[in-house]
Amino acid sequence: MPSTHNRDKPWDVEGIDKWKEDEFKPEDNASQLPFTEESSFATLFPKYRESYLRQIWGDVTRALEPKGIACVLDLVEGQMSVKTTRKTYDPAAILKSRDLIKLLARSVPFPQAVKILDDTMACDIIKIGGIVRNKERFVKRRQRIIGPNGNTLKVLELLTQCYVLVQGTTVAVMGGYKGLKEARRIIIDCMHNIHPIYHIKELMIKVELAKNPELANESWDRFLPHFKKRNVARKKPKVVKDKKTYTPFPPAQQPRKVDLQMESGEYFLSKAEKAQRDNAQKHESRERAKAAKQQEREKAFVPPKE
Repeated sequence: MPSTHNRDKPWDVEGIDKWKEDEFKPEDNASQLPFTEESSFATLFPKYRESYLRQIWGDVTRALEPKGIACVLDLVEGQMSVKTTRKTYDPAAILKSRDLIKLLARSVPFPQAVKILDDTMACDIIKIGGIVRNKERFVKRRQRIIGPNGNTLKVLELLTQCYVLVQGTTVAVMGGYKGLKEARRIIIDCMHNIHPIYHIKELMIKVELAKNPELANESWDRFLPHFKKRNVARKKPKVVKDKKTYTPFPPAQQPRKVDLQMESGEYFLSKAEKAQRDNAQKHESRERAKAAKQQEREKAFVPPKE
């Protein structure tokens, strides 16, 4: 590994990039021995991807064959699987193949997904389905990532140098590790109700600052915008009440309890007569309840119709 004082000039006199990672080739594996254990990964895919995967599975097999990886498409179980063989020489190839079938299951086209086999490419499947519970709010915030006519998504891809695909409850991102980190932060913050435009402004400033070699070893905090949270007062919806018809006359006076008793004759009864009347009412209610209960018991003895 080169020393730290050569980081500003990674190219030596001959113009060779010392930081470039060379491709892992079969001759780099000195032992040339097959793996003692078989490693395999499998992933499910939705039903609507079946016809597309059936068309491009020959290309997937040809792409993984030079790496010594075998792949199987199981249409009955609805899953894709990859595994190592005796011809596998790169230990990291099975991990790259696992990422390939994950991307294919998340509706990434094969010409784009096959780029993950390159050592400089990485991918990240960001799950956004469980962040927002309200379905309407989730759809609205997911649409913010795409933007009007997909403009926000295009700007995000240009600034992070990543491929971004929003599909269902996940977001598939492909690119360098630095770009994946920025893209994940923007997407997660967007689902937490922080608009992507704030992060996009920050990234645009960073791109311009990176062009100035004098600011390479300085802090950029004084140049970056600091946005404060503001609680915007929302207008409460006006509740429209039914208008009552206006009448200049007051409502009619309700009769008193004494007046009602005088009309029914209860006011003129003595205490003994009132007690006798209450006992008679209780007796009648008991008799009705007793008759209803006896009728319910007799239903059990009624024979069914033949």
